[in-house]
Amino acid sequence: MRGRSDGGQKKRMITSVCVVGGFLVFLYVYFGSHSQGESALEYGSRSLRKLGSSYLGGDEDADLGGKQEESTTKFGLEDGEDGIIPKSFPVCDDRHSELIPCLDRNLIYQMRLKLDLALMEHYERHCPPAERRFNCLIPPPSGYKIPIKWPSSRDTVWKANIPHTHLAHEKSDQNWMVVKGEKIVFPGGGTHFHYGADKYIASLADMLNFSNSNLNNGGKLRTVLDVGCGVASFGAYLLSSDIIAMSLAPNDVHQNQIQFALERGIPAYLGVLGTKRLPYPSRSFELAHCSRCRIDWLQRDGILLLELDRVLRPGGYFAYSSPEAYAQDEEDLRIWREMSALVERMCWKIAAKKNQTVIWVKPLSNDCYLEREPGTQPPLCRADDDPDAVWGVSMEPCITTYSDHDHRTGGSGLAPWPRRLTAPPPRLADFGYSNDMFEKDTELWRRRVESYWNLLSPKIASDSLRNIMDMKANMGSFGAALKEKDVWVMNVVPEDGPNTLKLVYDRGLIGTVHSWCEAFSTYPRTYDLLHAWTVFSEIEKKGCSAEDLLLEMDRLLRPTGFIIIRDRKPVIEFVKKYLQALHWEAVATADDSSDSDQDGDDLVLVIQKKLWLTTDSVRESE
Repeated sequence: MRGRSDGGQKKRMITSVCVVGGFLVFLYVYFGSHSQGESALEYGSRSLRKLGSSYLGGDEDADLGGKQEESTTKFGLEDGEDGIIPKSFPVCDDRHSELIPCLDRNLIYQMRLKLDLALMEHYERHCPPAERRFNCLIPPPSGYKIPIKWPSSRDTVWKANIPHTHLAHEKSDQNWMVVKGEKIVFPGGGTHFHYGADKYIASLADMLNFSNSNLNNGGKLRTVLDVGCGVASFGAYLLSSDIIAMSLAPNDVHQNQIQFALERGIPAYLGVLGTKRLPYPSRSFELAHCSRCRIDWLQRDGILLLELDRVLRPGGYFAYSSPEAYAQDEEDLRIWREMSALVERMCWKIAAKKNQTVIWVKPLSNDCYLEREPGTQPPLCRADDDPDAVWGVSMEPCITTYSDHDHRTGGSGLAPWPRRLTAPPPRLADFGYSNDMFEKDTELWRRRVESYWNLLSPKIASDSLRNIMDMKANMGSFGAALKEKDVWVMNVVPEDGPNTLKLVYDRGLIGTVHSWCEAFSTYPRTYDLLHAWTVFSEIEKKGCSAEDLLLEMDRLLRPTGFIIIRDRKPVIEFVKKYLQALHWEAVATADDSSDSDQDGDDLVLVIQKKLWLTTDSVRESE
């Protein structure tokens, strides 16, 4: 049309169309940047806000999504060969300040996934495909403050950091949490321990006749799985007894239970007993605990109890506090009778029963299983079933028996805590590792962690760090080296390698299996320090996006938190290019000359995440 001159009418028509079009574009940009409509929730949509100002477009960021999708994860390229490195990432809409990409109900609705709600499938992991991922930074909520330090955080957190008071009202008679001005206070109560988790824990120890009312039983009871943990006060009060609990709860109607737990500095993980195995190896926990966890243990031929049985050690306990254990109405009595019959067929025995609680104990050997009548249900698992295969593996309604070695020894063979931390685990032989290899690995990481702390020392105080994640834990020696620090470590083992996580648990530490090609099952801003040893090199081999991993690490990390990357030089140089875009700051870089016998060409990069806020946030200091 522009090349023709066939009359004023057409010119006027073109002018009118342009004016109307321009007006519509103005309305879209203006209202789109402020809208709270449903479209902002769509996966893959671009945020319209940059740090500190409205984002209205421009050459710098207009094609950011395309640039990210086209950028390579090959770290050996020279500058200029790997595409354009963004100077900034867009910031997600403020309503995504608590986004958990693989546990997001909005994704389930949008993708119209056909899930069985009765089996809790909607609380299991469902990750967005690449085209539906957010390529933006998760903003802190309005008024966000640097978290209160441990141990004060056990009892008090900032309300602005987790602005959800639903539980304070719903559980007001149970002392879960209380709102006091700008803070939320946790008195230590629970549905079945109104007068405090500490008294309840002592009562469990007394039921089992453990000395001094101490549940750790002289170091023999160290790792605990707390199912349906609420705000994790049970796990919080176990810590003073040298017991560490994996507090587990879904992202359900009881708002942000796990987020509260992690904000308090208590080990916790988002998960559910649904259709998939829990991401823990067999024989990981000395005690499983359910206090009014509202789980139907009889469903599907007792498959959920059988999953607990899989992760319990020989001689492990299941403490069950629920009306079925004491109530006398017809329905509760029916459930109690059926549950008692089921666990008897599973060869569990009642170790103690008092008031509202029953504690069952798992057998030490296969003797009881072999003595059952033929055809007894539930059946024993097939010989080819790997009880340690957990990532995306469906639960099986069968009993996991012990190996011939464990059957003969009649127990786990673990040293009491804390000696088990450095004693070679009995299951080393499963990987062909020798005691000498284990001891050298322990010493190597002791030296490395000492070096890390020297690099961090100008930036941290004794209480700066609490929640730490080792993104590739191997045998857990990084976490073991931190024993004298007032921290806990989430040890992560890759899903496609040797499942050394059972060595981690045998050392009295905790962790999970995970694939770093996907988002982790936790809320944003839940870790103070991430340790990434060759994690980037590993995902490069898998063909996954290094940029996605950087954004995920930013999501996990608390503002002012730290990242330690130990990897090849090209990886370190690659990450450095993104520091500005991620609002990270390099604290220190060091070579690995002290480790000439192993990974001698690695570099160490220490990074700190800056505290940044959007225009809708209010900056306040502690």
